[in-house]
Amino acid sequence: MHSDTHLMLHHLRTAELAAEARLAGPSEHRLRIRLGWILVELGLRLTRQGSQPRARLA
Repeated sequence: MHSDTHLMLHHLRTAELAAEARLAGPSEHRLRIRLGWILVELGLRLTRQGSQPRARLA
């Protein structure tokens, strides 16, 4: 696919997603934001968990 055509399709999809986001109600928007941050926090916890050795209780 030609790069200009590919870029045009990306711009069209971006416009569609922006219009869809505007149609979503405020409560749905807040829910998506909260869910997104929960997933970010979960991902950070998972990455930190593997890199740090855990202390053992004697």
